[in-house]
Amino acid sequence: MARLLLLALLAVSFNASAIVIRDDVDDSKYRVAASDFPALVDLPGEGHGVLIAPQWVITAAHAVTWQPGIKQVTINGTPRDVERLEIHPGYKKPPQDLLDQALATWDWTLFRVLLSSSDDVALLKLAQPVADVSPVAIRNGEDEFGQVVMFLGKGATGTGVTGYDFSDPHRIELRRAYNRITSAHGRWLCYMFDQPSEALPLEGGSGSGDSGGPILVQAGQDWLLTGLTSWADPQSTLRTPGRYGQVSCNVRLSHYRDWIESVSAAQP
Repeated sequence: MARLLLLALLAVSFNASAIVIRDDVDDSKYRVAASDFPALVDLPGEGHGVLIAPQWVITAAHAVTWQPGIKQVTINGTPRDVERLEIHPGYKKPPQDLLDQALATWDWTLFRVLLSSSDDVALLKLAQPVADVSPVAIRNGEDEFGQVVMFLGKGATGTGVTGYDFSDPHRIELRRAYNRITSAHGRWLCYMFDQPSEALPLEGGSGSGDSGGPILVQAGQDWLLTGLTSWADPQSTLRTPGRYGQVSCNVRLSHYRDWIESVSAAQP
């Protein structure tokens, strides 16, 4: 996807997405320590994944396909070698001419159609099992609609009033925010960044710099992985990503349970 715009738009993109916050809540309330979620995986430069088994990381396909041959990722502050990358066969990388047309006219209709029909998920097999971090379990069930989710990332930030610039850094401090799933079907589960009068206390939206990051649902004392940050609707941002009203769509992992199990169980 487009390394800058896409990314930014989608969180869009070849890179990833980020956490955008309410304008009436202090930024310090969104910041968290890396130790609060050690299973977060940092891809080179920008973008994230999640450790779901001692030797397996799951991420968004677009977060790993814009850069050739990822050899290492970082988990809990330690570099980990990557043995191989498995991209879902249904992933479709947007062609450059379609991106150019959308940027020239700001008509994202066909671009959005392509995104919504793509399987934006990938698995990384690590060369060695991770022994110092507990993997995060993938949530069972397909009742995501209406659930409050938590998401994390180190990407670009801003507020719902200002949004952020495409040129802002895509790897900064770790933040987490919450939102409520407004639609869940097939490949995707989505939420909207609401105005403060209708928002959760620490509501946020996606931005550029952490695609592939976790979308989590609480189950008792645990947080279970239900999705991955993927893209935001370019039409909803009025040419400025991250503003109130932006709709963010995320990989719905319940749709990919069989594929995940088949890849992780297979021998190379």
